[in-house]
Amino acid sequence: MSAAPLPRPRLLAYGIGSVGTGVFSALPGLLLLYYLTDVLGVAAGLAGLVLVLPKVWDMLVDPAIGVASDREAVRTGGRFRLMLAGALALPPLFAAVFAAPAGSPGWSALWVGAAFLLATTAFNLFQVPYAALPAEISPRRDQRSRAVSWRVVCLTLGILAAGGLAPLVVEAAGGGRAGHAAMGAVIGAVLCAALSAAALGTRWIPSRPGPNTLGPVAAFRAARGNRPFFALAAAFSTQALAVSVMLAGAPYVAAHLLDDYGLTSAMFVCVVGPSLVAVPAWSALARRFGTVNCYLAALAAMTAASALLFPAVLTGSAAAVLAGTGLVGVFYTGLQLLPLSLLPETVRADAGRSGQAQAGAFTGLWTGLETGAMALGPGLFSAVLAATAFRSSDAATAAVQPESALMGLSQGFTLLPAALFLVSLVPLLAFAKSTAAGPESVVGDESAA
Repeated sequence: MSAAPLPRPRLLAYGIGSVGTGVFSALPGLLLLYYLTDVLGVAAGLAGLVLVLPKVWDMLVDPAIGVASDREAVRTGGRFRLMLAGALALPPLFAAVFAAPAGSPGWSALWVGAAFLLATTAFNLFQVPYAALPAEISPRRDQRSRAVSWRVVCLTLGILAAGGLAPLVVEAAGGGRAGHAAMGAVIGAVLCAALSAAALGTRWIPSRPGPNTLGPVAAFRAARGNRPFFALAAAFSTQALAVSVMLAGAPYVAAHLLDDYGLTSAMFVCVVGPSLVAVPAWSALARRFGTVNCYLAALAAMTAASALLFPAVLTGSAAAVLAGTGLVGVFYTGLQLLPLSLLPETVRADAGRSGQAQAGAFTGLWTGLETGAMALGPGLFSAVLAATAFRSSDAATAAVQPESALMGLSQGFTLLPAALFLVSLVPLLAFAKSTAAGPESVVGDESAA
């Protein structure tokens, strides 16, 4: 506890990277499926494959990026090079995703799929080492939690910028292909600024994994005994899947049930906006009642709030839907802050168990599961669309949807995420049970930190 508190400029330098990660994590899930089906005319089933297949690649490559990050840290004492490479490569690749040239729907799907695969790989070159930094930013648990709080606030700002501004940029630029291409260029510039600032601003964080540099197989073998980590990762990734299904469904609810695509931005702001107030509230509750107890409460409330959205959507009332999404947003904050606060503690605790510090390897596994879940969400929602006879169309011709499709997208936006949130309770309870001295033992106590 002798280490000094982290000054605000350093907390901001770390947190600002999450503006970029929030933008990239949210926007493909929010707009890319709609871009494929309602702008490029790609069939819903094929559009789902375009979104899922690049993320299958990511799930395979992210653990290797984590190991590479640990090896860089052993050699140089930091994780700067991979982060900067990702920060510089991602912006033009992101712009390319939404700049498909004119052609057949099949050609457009191939272009978007290839660009999205490269963009997500570049993103994870930044994200995997970036996510390892909270475990190394301070020897004090309270300062690590403080850094995560700054990260979640900045993540909220990034998600708000993505979901609140991106659809407006699309409409301001004329919609269709041209509007999405303009949005891709604007958001690419935002990504470049936020990610580069974080890569440069966190060079001071000492990264000391080791004592051995392990290959991917050996790193996984050393990590597999960390049962709390894998239970926490399973819970968080299942919740990420549920959130990504909701994100994918939002434009369809706005356009086909509320008859106003522009409400996509308002719905998104209602989900994410409460985080700016709820982060300190959840932090205070966690200090008083315990992080895991609050996590369980947030998950139960999120399940109920998601289910309650279904009757709100059926009313066709924008006010009812926005109120319901605002309630979801209060509990969504808890599902972001609380597991991310527990993650660095499971990583640090494992170093004592195994004698091998490898934050990058753990965050590579975590990021692979999260990114895979975030991509599977739009794919899962597209399967709902395909199963309920949704009719794709290009930007110039609007299709009339059958009642089966309208009911399917209503249930896919509400009841399907609620079911997934409920499923995630199983690994979260396993996480609580796997800790040796009760659900909070993985994080230790403040005096031990």
